[in-house]
Amino acid sequence: MSEGYKALRHGAGVLDLCARGRIIARGRDRARLLHNLTSNEVKKMTPGTGCYAFLLSAKGRIEADLYLWCFAEHFLIDTEPELREKAMQHIRRYIIADQVELEDVTAGTAEIGVEGPGAAAVLAQMGAPVPGDYSHFVWGGRTVAGITATGQPGIRIYCAASEAAGMIGQLEAAGATRASAEDARVVRVENGKPRYGEDIRETSLPQETQQMHAISFNKGCYLGQEIVERIRAQGHVNKKLVRLEVDGAEPLAAGTRLKAGDADAGEITSAVYSPQSGKVAAMGYVRTAFAEAGTAVRAAEVEGRVV
Repeated sequence: MSEGYKALRHGAGVLDLCARGRIIARGRDRARLLHNLTSNEVKKMTPGTGCYAFLLSAKGRIEADLYLWCFAEHFLIDTEPELREKAMQHIRRYIIADQVELEDVTAGTAEIGVEGPGAAAVLAQMGAPVPGDYSHFVWGGRTVAGITATGQPGIRIYCAASEAAGMIGQLEAAGATRASAEDARVVRVENGKPRYGEDIRETSLPQETQQMHAISFNKGCYLGQEIVERIRAQGHVNKKLVRLEVDGAEPLAAGTRLKAGDADAGEITSAVYSPQSGKVAAMGYVRTAFAEAGTAVRAAEVEGRVV
């Protein structure tokens, strides 16, 4: 069990998230455009607030996921490294008569995560404001926001790229411990927090992911809404993303098929060895009939269960 893992689980771990994509949206029509293109409520957002949302295709499939942060004069869009170009192109495709400018600020900025039950205490020790979930404060020339990459209590610091090394040093001096990307992945899967590219895919429908905090059912029209509403009217999807526990210590490969008795139950999307349980923690899509917690499944002849 690494020190970084222990910090994320029991203290405060520092994550270097600078590779994530950061895009600024400016212009008088920015809120309207983002409202019409994302699955969550944007027009009612006020400075200091944020949300998690999907960019959907016209067929309701998830093109990207992102965090939106509202400032007085702009929005900050935060997305996975692999989605930066895709998200920019998706949004630009729908800028027609809108007064909206997009600027990729990834190279000139940094993003640092502080996660774990001790994260708030570390920020307070540094004299920084401590935001709640999906809220943010300006701290000097930085932004401190309440989101998590691992499913643990989390705070995100956005600052100039030149400040990154110094900021990490200050966090460590205040009691945080550096954690690796693998430490974060283990805790993320243990907590059942999906990541786009592993657990959320281009073929995924929003309700299949069970990330309902990314969707507003009261906002009016947006790209892909017809499919989302049709699924809601039907009352179900054919498969759901769930957390799994598998006996043994050897993580199973993505794509490993799951069985429930003799029936095909689904497949694993990500798996890790969990120091917390001494077993394999995993996530995967299972047919809705097998998605209830406690359902016994089998992966590569190894027994497991839906958590």
